[in-house]
Amino acid sequence: MRRSFGLIMTVGALLTAAPSHAQTFDPRYPICMHVYSGANEGGGEWYDCSFTSLPQCRTTASGRSASCDLNPYYPVNAPPPRLRHKRGG
Repeated sequence: MRRSFGLIMTVGALLTAAPSHAQTFDPRYPICMHVYSGANEGGGEWYDCSFTSLPQCRTTASGRSASCDLNPYYPVNAPPPRLRHKRGG
């Protein structure tokens, strides 16, 4: 019993300590800006998926080390929502 409890606690501690990553791409917007940060800005790179058009993204990316891409998780071929009609009564 002690051994299984210790094993469960160990596995739980390892899973809790593992880094978790948030979803990178926001599926509500079709365009993402990929920003490449240099050493002066803390390094690394990240995505900003809050753009509705390529010109809007390119304007924001102008003068930065960034590029604009299509969001791979944007539902392009999603069916339109069904409209519900109220019955007159």
